[in-house]
Amino acid sequence: MEFKDNNSFSLDWDDHFTEDVIRLMDAIEATPPPPPSSSRKKRKSAVHHQDNLKTGRQLPHSILSPPPSFPSSFAPNTRLRYTPLRFGGHILYSFTEDEVENAAMELLKIVEIKKKEMGKVALGFDIEWKPSFQKGILPGKAAVMQICCDSQYCYVMHIFHSGIPQSLQVLLEDSEIIKVGVAIDGDAVKVFSDYKVSVNALEDLSDLANQKFDSDCRHWSLAALTEEFICKELPKPKKIRLGNWELYPLSNAQLQYAATDAFASWQIYQVLKSLPDAVKDPADKRITLASSK
Repeated sequence: MEFKDNNSFSLDWDDHFTEDVIRLMDAIEATPPPPPSSSRKKRKSAVHHQDNLKTGRQLPHSILSPPPSFPSSFAPNTRLRYTPLRFGGHILYSFTEDEVENAAMELLKIVEIKKKEMGKVALGFDIEWKPSFQKGILPGKAAVMQICCDSQYCYVMHIFHSGIPQSLQVLLEDSEIIKVGVAIDGDAVKVFSDYKVSVNALEDLSDLANQKFDSDCRHWSLAALTEEFICKELPKPKKIRLGNWELYPLSNAQLQYAATDAFASWQIYQVLKSLPDAVKDPADKRITLASSK
């Protein structure tokens, strides 16, 4: 479906994005994640110590201690500025119930073909919704669902207007079609809360990345995973990310943002699945990579 660039966000909506609001958003995003659950007791004291250090002024960590050791191919380099990641394939935007139904049917056919070629199939998955800036007013329901099946096609479905028709529900509930993303459990909960449709076969990319490096306490963002494993920067402009995703039609910028997020999840999954899992060597307690033979 062809679409035109739509910059018609209401003036009232743009008025929410004052400098004070953006600074507050940055402060919230910079807040450290909660400590690990009780099932991770062996790391609890170390994490608690790190949290205490972060609450006061301190010398840079690079001065206090040597940098951690990482596999050379994934050594972090915060000085690097990567080029932005951009989905370069076809963005298939659907809005009405019939359009979303047809798009989901097409996706199901693609998945069946890929199953025959590769066995299990993974789809990059994400949702967007209109946030609330006023106390006592809840955020909007899930408005946009984006699903990426490869580097050529990404489906952006405006489910706020179409609902979730039968074929899309079948795809979401299929336990043999893996849906991948960051914090994807929360997305699934929101979809069920808003539409009473389950999203099954979830794979959280943050957990998968920790599995590869034998770590269970790092909370990866999609942007961090994109830099680490694709060597690209994932653009996250707040006026798009926190914009009005209920408005029809979506702007070109919104469509590109949505498609790129789902594509990033799909591509990161391909990279992570190609890596061997990390295992501990009981003899010397060092972390080594399992043989991929």
